[in-house]
Amino acid sequence: SKGAVQAVQAQNQICVLDIDIQGVKNLKKTELNPIYISVQPPSLEILEKRLRDRKTETEESLLKRLSAARVDLELSKEPGLFDLVIINDDLEKAYSELKEVLLEEIKKTEESRKS
Repeated sequence: SKGAVQAVQAQNQICVLDIDIQGVKNLKKTELNPIYISVQPPSLEILEKRLRDRKTETEESLLKRLSAARVDLELSKEPGLFDLVIINDDLEKAYSELKEVLLEEIKKTEESRKS
């Protein structure tokens, strides 16, 4: 909820939300000023392979996830929707990109508190 995010921000912490495209669009309508990061697979084919290799889903659930991912990936191309898109083709590289952005945000937050 918006209140929960504000409570985290009030404690000078970074709130990380895992939300779908509709959630992003709704959040953009608030006065909250987050950075929007999308972590995406290199392709739908690779996503399907990863999900199948995990062997944690039924065929029906896997097909639903792939269908939702197809829609989300298409919608995520909307200009200005995300500040950063990280392609998770290599876990260490993707983690490094995310960490770099978060450290930059922490630095900005600390600097704004000092002024």
